Amino acid sequence: MALTDEVEDVTEAWNQFEDLQHVFLATMEGDQPRARPVTLVFLDKKFWITTDTWSAKVKQIQENPKVEFSMIFKEGNNDCCIRVAGRAEIIRNKETKAKLAKHCDFFDKHWKSVDDPDYTLLKIHPVEIAIVKPNKTTHMKI
Repeated sequence: MALTDEVEDVTEAWNQFEDLQHVFLATMEGDQPRARPVTLVFLDKKFWITTDTWSAKVKQIQENPKVEFSMIFKEGNNDCCIRVAGRAEIIRNKETKAKLAKHCDFFDKHWKSVDDPDYTLLKIHPVEIAIVKPNKTTHMKI
C-alpha cells in the first residue's frame, strides 16, 4: 500500500469522529488489560476523556500511560472499526480543563466545577492507528 493511501485512510478515519462518541478504552492493571466504555471527546483534532479522579483508569494510567481505544462505525451496511493506541496524559491546566468542561453537555451531571478534585481530564496522544474494514485493514504509526 502506498503512503498516500495510508494517509487517505487515516484522514477518512479521523473524519469518523464526532465531538462526542462512545468508545471502549483499555488501560493496563499490571499485566491485565482493563477495557470499559467511556465518552471520547474529539476537539481541535485531539482526543480527550473526562473522568472521576478516583476511577481505576486514573490509577492505572498513573502506573502505565499506555492506552488503546476502539470505536465501531458504519460504512454502508458494513461494521468497521478504528483502534487508536497511544499514551494518556493527565491534564492539570485549568484553562484546558475549563474548555473541555464547557464542551461537554454532561459535565454538570458529574462535577461541581473545573476545580472539583473529582474531575480529571485525560488527553490521549495517538501513536498508532488501525482501520479495520471488511476487505481491508490499515495499520499506521502516527
